[in-house]
Amino acid sequence: MTQPDKTMVVTGATGAIGKAIARQLAASLDNVVVLVGRDERKTAHATDEIRHQTGNQNVRYELADLSRLESVRALGKRLDSPVRVLINNAAIAPRTRQQTPEGLELQFATNIMSYVWMTLELRDKLRADSMSRIVNVASYWAGDLDVDDLEFKRRRYNNGAAYRQSKQANRTLTVALSERLASDGIAVFACHPGDVNSKLSNDLGFGGSESPDQGARTPVWLATADFGLERSGRYFEHEREVSCPFGRDRAAVEALYRACMACAG
Repeated sequence: MTQPDKTMVVTGATGAIGKAIARQLAASLDNVVVLVGRDERKTAHATDEIRHQTGNQNVRYELADLSRLESVRALGKRLDSPVRVLINNAAIAPRTRQQTPEGLELQFATNIMSYVWMTLELRDKLRADSMSRIVNVASYWAGDLDVDDLEFKRRRYNNGAAYRQSKQANRTLTVALSERLASDGIAVFACHPGDVNSKLSNDLGFGGSESPDQGARTPVWLATADFGLERSGRYFEHEREVSCPFGRDRAAVEALYRACMACAG
């Protein structure tokens, strides 16, 4: 059996990019890959498909609604071994404004807060591995961040604006979290995965010119690269580092971190 310090957790693992990320990680047979999804039928099917395609029997799934803190906490308790890699990939873009049962705007809860919640819940398990890292799947299509209206209570909701905001937030929070997790030996990276035709891109009114495997390439590269803390907090596209203006805005980094921690439970 694979050693537990090779455990890699992928959220949003039934989507086009998420499943490709999980499959590419599972191609190395010494990796334990945990797919996280909401729909048991889809998540179980994706798990079976990846096992069959890669021959890696150390692929399993966990169910969680990442838009809800208690579900994330329950998932954290079930993951009972050290985690080497957390890939925060889950994202949605509903066309109308929706709220979770706890009253959070759904895209904010899923695309932003789940990254924070998963990081905090798995922090101790990541700390236990000397090569641990977090990969936040963001996008080059980012902007529109309003720290004073993260849930579109004042602004008119638009799923494209909410999505762009969430991807800017992912990149900004990567800087804040990298600074706070460095003492634990946990590297944190953000990346644009690629332009893939998926349910998410279709909900935003786009198609896509790249295959899921192309889209998964940069997140997987960051999950397995031989660099670590010396490049933590950086943003990457197409397997290369790209300067990110969002991470250089110190006031915005700290303001967003404080706003998200207020929702962190």
